[in-house]
Amino acid sequence: MLPKQQKQKRRHKRVRAKAFGTNKIPRLCVFRSNKHIYAQLINDEKAQIIAIASDFEVKKSKTGNKNKSFTKKVSVAFKVGELIAQKALKKEIKKVVFDRGGYKYHGRVKAIAEGAREGGLKF
Repeated sequence: MLPKQQKQKRRHKRVRAKAFGTNKIPRLCVFRSNKHIYAQLINDEKAQIIAIASDFEVKKSKTGNKNKSFTKKVSVAFKVGELIAQKALKKEIKKVVFDRGGYKYHGRVKAIAEGAREGGLKF
């Protein structure tokens, strides 16, 4: 049986072989750590980052609000998905290729995808 890191690297290689972003249809890349979550829109043709969203922006905008739902990791990830969708729509990007980064499509990664879809992006 393989360790978790090796399984994740295998999944990541498999996903990246299929996902390639262009200027019109960029790659929506997700990175998740134990505490934080990030989403980027990447143009692989020029190796350029188009837009970035993270949980720091979501938490910073909701500091005055004592709503408990923003402290949950999945709900924060959903808001990050909506935020990256807003930034993409400002740059007139409506369609993306989803790169889950070797993570399983579950929990926070799934929440980012659903938030981006609800924000107006198409996968």
